Amino acid sequence: MPVVLAGERVAFDAIGTRWSLTTDRPIDAATRARVDAVVQGYDRAWSRFRADSGVAELARTGGPVDLGPEAAPLLGLLQRLRALTGGAMDPLVAASLEHLGYGAGPGLVDAPGLRAAPAAEVVVTGTAVRVEPPALLDVGSAGKGQLADLVAAELAADGHEQRTVDASGDIVTAGRPLTVALEHPFDPTCAIGVVEVRDGAIAGSAVNRRAWTGTGGRRLHHVLDARTGAPVETVAAAWVLAGSAMLADALATALFLVPPEDLMDSFDFRWVRMRTDGRVTASDGLTGELFR
Repeated sequence: MPVVLAGERVAFDAIGTRWSLTTDRPIDAATRARVDAVVQGYDRAWSRFRADSGVAELARTGGPVDLGPEAAPLLGLLQRLRALTGGAMDPLVAASLEHLGYGAGPGLVDAPGLRAAPAAEVVVTGTAVRVEPPALLDVGSAGKGQLADLVAAELAADGHEQRTVDASGDIVTAGRPLTVALEHPFDPTCAIGVVEVRDGAIAGSAVNRRAWTGTGGRRLHHVLDARTGAPVETVAAAWVLAGSAMLADALATALFLVPPEDLMDSFDFRWVRMRTDGRVTASDGLTGELFR
């Protein structure tokens, strides 16, 4: 993972996306090495696109597999959201995504019909994970956010009081307010508004990202209802501001599947959601402006 230092900004590619780290002073070589190690270790544990990853081993054997201290908070959050969404959001959705072509193989070639997420139990004991019966996990709905939090923690440990980690839209920032534009899901050259993030995180999900055309010209994207395996058709984009990028990332996906009111008693967050018919709604207390 090559890292390029550009003044107070470090840029690199990892886990299939572009990252940038912006800090109040240059990031030294030791901190960059720790960031590299965190990112590479996370990819080895959680990537469903690697045959040698921890989740790939779980899919083959059912475990237990040691996935590190990130396992309990990550899978605990996803299992909680599985319950709150009535099973619509499920870390076992990997089978549904692969059926539609979004898998480890070359290209995006879908199979006929739909495939719901398999019925399996995910059990976390300390850092060890079991899946009974064996099945592939997909933690993409929260994993990139968790990794952004981990990278931000490395910068904080090195004394960077002002820091921003941007994992292509999953953003953690501290020390100064950050104004973030909300990209229009139907026109990436435009924004539907701007929001201010202070000492926290923002994450978004949209149907124009990781989208492809399947057999017969059917439009496919990566946000599925795990109960049916079908891409969500009613929501075009969602953004969440929360205390961590992991939570913001996960809730941005959940807002495709349930209304915000179903989640507000369980989590502290602010949100913006755009439906496929163009209607935009937002939570109270949002600092910023929506362009209506």
